[in-house]
Amino acid sequence: MQSKGFSVNRTDIGVVAYLLAAVMFFIIPIPAGLLDVMLCLNISVALIVLMNALFSKEVLDMSFFPTILLFTTIFRISLNVSSTRLILTTGNPGNVVMTFGSFVGGGNLIIGAIIFLILIIIQFVVINKGSERVAEVSARFSLDAMPGKQMAIDADLSTGAISDEEAKKRRDKLQQESSFFGNMDGATKYVKGDATAGLIITAINIAGGTVMGMVNQGMDFVTALQTYGVITIGDGLSSQIPSLLISLSTGILVTKGSNEADFSGTLVKQLFGLPKVLYIVGGVVAFLGVFTPLSLPLFLAMGGMYIIVGRNMEKTLTEEKTEEVVTEEEEEADEIRRPENVVSLLQVDPIELEFGYGIIPLADVNQGGDLLDRVVMIRRQIALELGTVVPIIRLRDNIQLNPNQYIIKIKGIQVAEGEIQFDQYMAMNPGYVEEDIPGIDTREPSFGLPAKWITEAWRERAESVGYTVVDPPSIIATHLTEVIRAHIAELLTRQDVNNLVDNLKESNPALVDELIPKLLGIGEVQKVLQNLLREGVSIRDLLSIFEILADHAPSTRDTDLLTEYVRQGLRRAISSKYFPGGETTSVLTLDPALEKEIMSSVRQSENGAYLAIDPERVKSIMDDLGEKMKQFDDMGIMPIVVCSPIVRMYFKKMSGDYYRDLIVISYNEVEPDAVLQSAGMVTG
Repeated sequence: MQSKGFSVNRTDIGVVAYLLAAVMFFIIPIPAGLLDVMLCLNISVALIVLMNALFSKEVLDMSFFPTILLFTTIFRISLNVSSTRLILTTGNPGNVVMTFGSFVGGGNLIIGAIIFLILIIIQFVVINKGSERVAEVSARFSLDAMPGKQMAIDADLSTGAISDEEAKKRRDKLQQESSFFGNMDGATKYVKGDATAGLIITAINIAGGTVMGMVNQGMDFVTALQTYGVITIGDGLSSQIPSLLISLSTGILVTKGSNEADFSGTLVKQLFGLPKVLYIVGGVVAFLGVFTPLSLPLFLAMGGMYIIVGRNMEKTLTEEKTEEVVTEEEEEADEIRRPENVVSLLQVDPIELEFGYGIIPLADVNQGGDLLDRVVMIRRQIALELGTVVPIIRLRDNIQLNPNQYIIKIKGIQVAEGEIQFDQYMAMNPGYVEEDIPGIDTREPSFGLPAKWITEAWRERAESVGYTVVDPPSIIATHLTEVIRAHIAELLTRQDVNNLVDNLKESNPALVDELIPKLLGIGEVQKVLQNLLREGVSIRDLLSIFEILADHAPSTRDTDLLTEYVRQGLRRAISSKYFPGGETTSVLTLDPALEKEIMSSVRQSENGAYLAIDPERVKSIMDDLGEKMKQFDDMGIMPIVVCSPIVRMYFKKMSGDYYRDLIVISYNEVEPDAVLQSAGMVTG
């Protein structure tokens, strides 16, 4: 019977066996033959780790390296314990240890000890210390740079340079790199501790072996010291050489400068890639052979070799450049002959911000520009304010524009433009400042307000007397925000609505299943949400909107009428936005006779209701409305029209062609605690 959710493969068995063997070697004595096999395995594993570290193209190719360090360290120490047990009990730790003592150590205690100490010094002072410091610094810089890298990913995502999927991959990779360098900072301590343990074990083996030789085998002190000393040095060398290889692997991995490069190829190219350097080195080496007592044949041969290599390298570089030029020409010719792929030209970006070359520094992070960050904040601001996701905003330079000019496009069509003075500030008079300041007269691009371009020298003075002073990036960001607000309804696609529905369905599946698609389709819900966004009503409270739609959709599928029901259900949000509690708000009202006239002009068709009013009459009503709005503007009051619920939808449609930003609210959308005062009546 096979248990569910549990399976073991060969790799699992191999890793478990490797670790269990290390643990068992601490407890159970093993014969010399098995120790030879394990020491051979230890050396081969160290070589495998070294070669993988050398040829891996990026550090994350060996993301489990800290764990590998721990495994190999504990395995190597367990072999040290086993060999120590054999040395002290039998005096025969096997072929590998004996060979390292007699062959590598020269069969001499002094020579072997010196070689062993040199290896220890190299590992301690050079490799371990350097690797530990590099790992520590890499971990610190990796963690410090993480917020900046995440902002760069967000900026690339907001400008459309990368997709959501690519952004997720980059964030995951960034997290893995930070975890890797953080783990490596601690893992290097394993290697350092292993070297220390090897030195201590070797000292204990020499002392213990000498005593055992004198006591058990009747050797004199010198003979016992020589015999067991050579064996112990062999044991130390057989463990320290693999340890040195692992330490070298650690150093290679943490010092790789390139994330995705052929390490050996890049290293050789950087050393021998400049023929001029090889010519100079060859000349200097040959000079030393001729004019100094150094070996003439050796230094002349070596210098000549460098000069020959430099000559060959120069020839290779020339051929590569020629091939590169020919390849580029062939590709250009192929591009001309190849049928043009126009599919990519059919894609239209929802939002584009194009600017002249003079504005490029504002968008270039390397030059201190923060326009990309501001674009990210715009998307967040709109999401919080209106409850919808702004599509990717494409930023690109356009050499056909004036240096300081920018244009904003919606679905490929220019809808707004502006021009800034790169090294100046825009100062706007809020209406009560009497002092005039020197500057160039202009108009604020977002709202068309009169303004002035002033220099840095006048900025502090302008702010002190009451002017509103903004810098060029803020001007562009504000203009872009207002354009997005004005067109956010048409930017809301069916796919966007479907994503919003999916998010709501996670927490309220019953509501969504009741409404979609039984009562309304995605397209009809889209039209209702677009109607709300078109008049600046937030759709963030999607739960309430869907509750209202589910209540009224059984009786009507007219999206305009459903929008009115939703607006009335969102009364608290609408009223608090335009009528702050405790304050008296001046509004415009409609003459009851005009409301009656509008309602009597409503006609029904298969495409919905419409107004059948004579154009001259409409113009007369709009002229009267325009005069009343001008009176409000002169008083510095935002004009708001309040009318009966049944008229609101039709009056908004009528006035939309004349006054697009006019706010029209029904009495049912006003909270009871709001205080309204009629400051004018539209009669027409």
